[in-house]
Amino acid sequence: MAKTRARRPASELVIITGMSGSGKGSVLRALEDLGYYSVDNLPVGLIPKFADLIRDSSSTRHAALVVDVREGAGLRKFPAIYKAIRGNVNTRLIFLEADDDTIVHRFSETRRPHPLSDGDLAIGQSIAAERRMLAPIRALADLTINTSKFNVHELRAFIKQKFQGEGDESRILIYATSFGFRHGVPPDCDLVFDVRFLPNPNYIPMFKHRSGKNPAVAKYIRSFPQTDEFIRKVTELLTWLMPHYIREGKSYLTIGFGCTGGHHRSVMIAEAVKKNLVSAGYQTKITHRDLAKPV
Repeated sequence: MAKTRARRPASELVIITGMSGSGKGSVLRALEDLGYYSVDNLPVGLIPKFADLIRDSSSTRHAALVVDVREGAGLRKFPAIYKAIRGNVNTRLIFLEADDDTIVHRFSETRRPHPLSDGDLAIGQSIAAERRMLAPIRALADLTINTSKFNVHELRAFIKQKFQGEGDESRILIYATSFGFRHGVPPDCDLVFDVRFLPNPNYIPMFKHRSGKNPAVAKYIRSFPQTDEFIRKVTELLTWLMPHYIREGKSYLTIGFGCTGGHHRSVMIAEAVKKNLVSAGYQTKITHRDLAKPV
């Protein structure tokens, strides 16, 4: 009786790219912890050879590498190279980005210059230039992650959940954020709920300089029957949606709750919905974008 040869596990190459300061190094280290052979800043011209080595190797079947603007003018060749190697090896492209304010803050903390800074460009101009350079690559990404709300440990945990297998693929991270329409809608929101239909505590002098986290303010907002009805119906909608998002492969969801200034109604509602989602078993974080801004 003929023996069948065991099939080798499919080779896999993960390419990490994106904005400077978005956490590419943290993602690379997370994949390395999972057993991926990791390379930082491999020259673009060597990627096809590297992909062939991974495909043909009997020992190194999973690899990850970082490609970014440190490559310089050669980065323009990447889209064509990426499309070509996908026919030879199972390849995934992860694009990391973050809000401008977050990137500026991170560079300020590390005191490192932006890779595109030549002494003439301000940090904001360097970030804008980098976004333009990376736009064609971003359009090819299999997974785009905005890391603004992640700290280093959360980002690495997220990547491990994403790459550790079927059981962890079903998890989803939820971010509830309050904001004021006066200051603009957060660009990373997947869903936005307008709570300006609720009475505004800002017009009551004793509440004006308190936030929706204050028990008295929260009690006032909840004194109107439409408040609890809204919280209940939104919670029902979200808990109905989550399994569908998970089934389609969505890994994280950002939900925005907006009022006029982002101090009272949106804060209270975001807190209440977050509490309900946690009770339903979903990992949920909360941020209040505009609490530090003037009323």
